[in-house]
Amino acid sequence: MQGSNSLSTLKLRENHFHGMLPENIGEGCMLQTIDLNNNLIEGKIPRSLSNCQGLELLDVGNNQIIGSFPSWLGVLPHLRVLVLRFNQLNGTIRDFKGDHTINNYFANLQILDLASNNFSGNLPEGWFNELKAMMENVSDGGEVLGHETYSGARFYQDTVTITFKGFDLSFTKILSTFNAIDFSNNSFDGPVPESIGRLVALRGLNMSYNNFMGQIPFQYRNLSQLEAMDLSWNQITGEIPQELTSLTSLEWLNLSYNNLYGRIPQGNQFSTFSDSSFEGNAGLCGVPLSKHCDNQSSISPTGVAPPESEGLWQDKLGVILLFAFVGLGFGVGFALSFLLRLYCRMEGWICKQA
Repeated sequence: MQGSNSLSTLKLRENHFHGMLPENIGEGCMLQTIDLNNNLIEGKIPRSLSNCQGLELLDVGNNQIIGSFPSWLGVLPHLRVLVLRFNQLNGTIRDFKGDHTINNYFANLQILDLASNNFSGNLPEGWFNELKAMMENVSDGGEVLGHETYSGARFYQDTVTITFKGFDLSFTKILSTFNAIDFSNNSFDGPVPESIGRLVALRGLNMSYNNFMGQIPFQYRNLSQLEAMDLSWNQITGEIPQELTSLTSLEWLNLSYNNLYGRIPQGNQFSTFSDSSFEGNAGLCGVPLSKHCDNQSSISPTGVAPPESEGLWQDKLGVILLFAFVGLGFGVGFALSFLLRLYCRMEGWICKQA
């Protein structure tokens, strides 16, 4: 890509460009924004992009890009926004925790959108521990993402379109304090990563339409700034953690169409969610659903009950021992009656049965 040494912004979104991205991006690349969203671009993301050390936003969503997750982009020290949604990417996301040659891997990333690809496999716990910017609980309003143009005539503001609170929203002003992850509509499986609970600055989390299993981690109670969470259309089981009621910033929640069971937690934001947030979970009960909770409400749809309390087991043990002693009493009485009749016959007595 000739001329990139003096170019800071490349914005060609929503056109009909086709072909492949150039492989000849040279050292000294000054690009800070690359926005090619909604074109007809094919092929792989070129590794020569690693020469753009000042890159802050890369948006190649809504194209026909192939290949695996470009983990090598993690070495870009200023990358804040990575949008790869609606492409044909596949494979797994590797955990680089054991690779001591990589420092500050995706350390400044604040928006990661991998929605609607063909990614699969487990999401490694250690991978999320590298997202340092999402772990910083900053109280101020943040700065606007952008940069001075090459001529210095004006300030260019980055923009991005992501799915947030159930809608595709265009952010014409991206604040450095806005953090969001979207892994929806892929084939990820395995447990929902507990380590996401460390991303305390996260505002949006969308992991819907995958094959996640296991329970919702109670560690998500630490996501104090979370405004929207979508875990719908997975295979998540267990009860909804009561700890999630502490998320007072949560405005939008979708846990529908999983295998959740038990009583829906009450209090704070949970009193504002409609039944659509919980529909499609046959084992859930309580407000806002019309299904009332009873003594069987804690049994999962598969018929497996959760661990019972110690008091309940003590009651059951008492009943078992009572039946055992009663049964033992009948056995001893029958034996004594038989021996008594036998003794009467031997002595020639007449013994009448009571």
